[in-house]
Amino acid sequence: MISAMIHGFILAFGLILPLGVQNVFVFNQGATQPKFRRALPVIFTASLCDTLLISLAILGISVIVLSVYWIKVVLLTVGIIFLAYMGYVTWKSKPKTNFSEDKALTPKKQIAFAASVSLLNPHAIMDTIGVIGTSSISYIGIEKMGFTLACIITSWIWFFSLALAGRQVGRLNNSGGFIAILNKVSALIMWGTAIYLFISLIK
Repeated sequence: MISAMIHGFILAFGLILPLGVQNVFVFNQGATQPKFRRALPVIFTASLCDTLLISLAILGISVIVLSVYWIKVVLLTVGIIFLAYMGYVTWKSKPKTNFSEDKALTPKKQIAFAASVSLLNPHAIMDTIGVIGTSSISYIGIEKMGFTLACIITSWIWFFSLALAGRQVGRLNNSGGFIAILNKVSALIMWGTAIYLFISLIK
């Protein structure tokens, strides 16, 4: 079981580490929210969404979902719309130096945005199925449970750490310059992902 858990930790960390829309958004919220507890909605949402995707991948249910053509089309279309809108909002947002709570993203917006970049990205789902889902096949019983828990725990630790790192960076850059650059980079990543999904849709 120990080897299965180690495998799960390494595998999940390798998948979640690359810079993507989800990671950028969590980091951004950690950096821009006036208090760390105000970033908890995005942390919990991203972690719960990853927990759901990992569980579905290991159970094999997500393979069935993606095999239905119209579901894939709807998923891609909604994902493109959300990413395009989020990119616009992020690009237009102005960094704040006083971290006033009235200008920060509300918990509802954090949850909606985090859920969209987590669940409406078909390629993230495919990666989860292709890597975690496939790797879990070699385990059964308690070993599979250990592998699953390791992947999920890694995800939760990562998002908390990412938001904390963002918080520290935000506090060290009170001028708002870094946040302004981060917002632009975040928007470009979101638009780039939306364009990539659109190309995949029309092929």
